[in-house]
Amino acid sequence: MKHNFGAGPCILPQEVFKEAAAAVLDFNGLSILEVSHRSADFVKVMEEARENVKKALNVPEGYTVLFLQGGASLGFLIAAYNLAGKHKRAAYINTGTWATKAVKEGANAGLEAIQIASSEDKGFNYIPDASEIPEDIDFLHYTSNNTIVGTQFKSIPETNVPLVCDMSSDIFSQPIDVSKFDLIYAGAQKNLGPAGATLYIVKDSILGKSSLHIPTYLDLAVHAKKDSMFNTPPVYSVFVSNLNLKHLLKNGGVEEMAKKNQAKADLLYNEIDNNPNFEGTTEVKDRSLMNVTFRLTDDSKKERFDQLWNDGNIVGLKGHRSVGGYRASMYNALELKSVEALVSIMKSL
Repeated sequence: MKHNFGAGPCILPQEVFKEAAAAVLDFNGLSILEVSHRSADFVKVMEEARENVKKALNVPEGYTVLFLQGGASLGFLIAAYNLAGKHKRAAYINTGTWATKAVKEGANAGLEAIQIASSEDKGFNYIPDASEIPEDIDFLHYTSNNTIVGTQFKSIPETNVPLVCDMSSDIFSQPIDVSKFDLIYAGAQKNLGPAGATLYIVKDSILGKSSLHIPTYLDLAVHAKKDSMFNTPPVYSVFVSNLNLKHLLKNGGVEEMAKKNQAKADLLYNEIDNNPNFEGTTEVKDRSLMNVTFRLTDDSKKERFDQLWNDGNIVGLKGHRSVGGYRASMYNALELKSVEALVSIMKSL
């Protein structure tokens, strides 16, 4: 058995893998890979997946759930186009690589994209204060979890303007108050399903209100009218995401998942803080529960440590190429025993 600490695509529950594999061979007489997205069988899957998102996150009335393509990288642009208002000005909290790209795409959409707070001065190793939010903006955008450096917002920013969040790497890991957001988007490949689908949860009242001319595919109102079927959706990714959502709901939902994720994070951070061979790389109060970043205090032990975790069937532990060190990504499906295996190796160094 390998312990997968990779940052994505994600680990999924074994039960989900088995069901997904079976459907490749037989999904009501066809392979799920060849079934028409217009067939009654798949339309039912899409409808169920959207409803299961609503159940899992307690999405209130007045919101539409969509499964589209393009990942968060396209979501940066979609968010800017659909939330553009009379000011043609958007505010961003910059906490890392993906937030930086969101700022860039806001500008590419034709908005004045301003950074009201940034942690770039310290390599993005903390969450900056964003208490002063201007009112002459169309929306505030932030990225809830920084997968590369390993920081995470512990509360939702308070604001009177429309709020947008890229939750690609921590959605479904804990309860969230969807009613505080006008748009949430998230690539599936962290906690939801295979790469290919992107989840959007959009407040109906913002649809069709943009001050910009939106290219057809980027217009969320178009997709809402077509129930995520404007074009061929990423069928297999949606199908497996629905399997995973059903598994989540059957096993206590996001509330239970939050407890498990906290237990995994506590175990690993405790070892980092108490083992003189290691040190964390982010501010303690802003540590991510999904992506734990750390490094050796003595680089001469690197070869030995790398050998130990490789021999211990651990994969995906190397830090992102832009920051180095180590990164243990602990998405929902990673079991506590995998974290225990890593901690045991760290103790033996």
